[in-house]
Amino acid sequence: MTVLLHTCCAPCATHCIEVLCALGHTPTLFFSNANIAPESEFYRRAQEVTKLANIANLPLIIDNPDHSEWLARVAAGLESEPEQGARCARCFQYALQRSHRQMRASGLDAFTTTLTVSPHKLSDLIARIGREISESEYLNLNFKKQGGFMRSLELSEEHDLYRQHYCGCEFSMRPLAD
Repeated sequence: MTVLLHTCCAPCATHCIEVLCALGHTPTLFFSNANIAPESEFYRRAQEVTKLANIANLPLIIDNPDHSEWLARVAAGLESEPEQGARCARCFQYALQRSHRQMRASGLDAFTTTLTVSPHKLSDLIARIGREISESEYLNLNFKKQGGFMRSLELSEEHDLYRQHYCGCEFSMRPLAD
């Protein structure tokens, strides 16, 4: 089956690619992250996803970011929400809807997301949103299972991939400890 893999970042995609290929699927990476700020961070992450796509010899589609649209459609009124709050749920829905549209436009069979590899993301919520968008086309995989996040850390180090310190939007930034 051909699968569009919504790719939040290269480190998270590493293990997801392994799992999809082991299941016999053919992934296409889809870097769609209008939430990422500042713009320089978006391009740094896109560069790392491009590096990973080349390493894995996989096709990559980079979505045109429109951060101002994302702010208006997703974050407006939810700027002070905590991580894992209503803003994040709306962000997941935004990303998965774009992924579903891209999957169909690309003639692929299914879509899924790397977001479930993170221990900081609510996989059940992401799965519910994916199934609401398309029960028959959402490939429901919880990539953090069976040590998935730890495996992503190993692969990120092996491939010398940049690992960011916040999810992406300016509202998820946290000061780093010294």
